[in-house]
Amino acid sequence: MSMSIAALLLVAAINNPAIDMDGYLRVANEAAAYRQSHRVTEGEFLRMSREPGTIILDARSREKFELLHIKGAMNLSFPDISIGTLDELLPDKNARILIYCNNNFKNEETAFPGKAARASLNLSTYIALYSYGYRNVYELGPLLDVHQTKLPLEGSLLLARDQQQSRSVRQPGEETIDREQRAHERDEQL
Repeated sequence: MSMSIAALLLVAAINNPAIDMDGYLRVANEAAAYRQSHRVTEGEFLRMSREPGTIILDARSREKFELLHIKGAMNLSFPDISIGTLDELLPDKNARILIYCNNNFKNEETAFPGKAARASLNLSTYIALYSYGYRNVYELGPLLDVHQTKLPLEGSLLLARDQQQSRSVRQPGEETIDREQRAHERDEQL
């Protein structure tokens, strides 16, 4: 009997009302079902991103975000998602929010290092936003090549590459089309 009391005391000593694993798992399962109808293609993501009031949210670290991100995206690093930051940065829980993560892009490991599929930042971000009451959240679904995507990208990595390319010697008659122009041309094809 004294073992049962000791076990109960130990459980009481480590109990933390600010951490709710059972509640998290319930919300995660609910969010997973809801998420199925909120995953979008590259074209849908691009179209939705152009509509007024739409927010593109990047939950990667500030360092990765500054290297390369979708043009116009807001950075709110996942560890910084809290009641206070959401109230400040995303006060309208009905606003359309588009999310993407490392696992949506390939061929740029510096800015988008791959994660295990079950540890994808999209999953954590979607569940977190859902937990805080955001229901108008859409997730970019496909894995895209950063060099082929129709989504306009910007960041210090591209700036450094553009500067390096502009220093390189070009052959006479060779056309130079900057990344913005290529993105614009791809947009017009949609």
